[in-house]
Amino acid sequence: MKKIVIATQNKGKAKDFETMLSPLGYEVLTLRDVAEDMDVEETGVTFEENAILKAEAVADALGIPVISDDSGLEIDALNGEPGVYSARYAGLAKSDDANIDKVLEKLSGVPDSERTARFRCVLAVAAPGQKTETFSGSCEGMILHERRGNHGFGYDPIFFVPEQDKAMAELEPHEKAAISHRGNALRKLQESLPTWMNKQE
Repeated sequence: MKKIVIATQNKGKAKDFETMLSPLGYEVLTLRDVAEDMDVEETGVTFEENAILKAEAVADALGIPVISDDSGLEIDALNGEPGVYSARYAGLAKSDDANIDKVLEKLSGVPDSERTARFRCVLAVAAPGQKTETFSGSCEGMILHERRGNHGFGYDPIFFVPEQDKAMAELEPHEKAAISHRGNALRKLQESLPTWMNKQE
């Protein structure tokens, strides 16, 4: 089984990648496994900039191929917030509950018709001596008025997926992988992943 490093400390993201990459024969490792103390500051103003920043920093530091993910929630009624600040929307502590509370408070009184939103994800693939590639995906939905479901992480409990008639957090992991922003980005990446992985051997 080939090992692949995901440049994240986020257990939720790691689980998403495992769900999608394990069936393809990849063992997913994260910074918790290979460089627990490493934390790359996200100074980019777009998901793509942050994804490239993280992937290249970790690949250069460890001398190995790395996949990095920068993703977040864009709410139309809030002019695209929280966007690249999704993880730390309510403060540097990165609390999912506090972030959700802040979104619900800001959208208080906003009617359903104006609660449109999307999850966006950009994956960057970096390796020493190779050109960094990016792959993006999105998932359209609505922001609920209250939490629903016990799966997932982040904003999943308040993100309603109309085609599933469920909140993202009500979907089983394989159901989420089939329609999520990360799943959509990863399917694009999968097409070049075998070639890219073979270059490191």
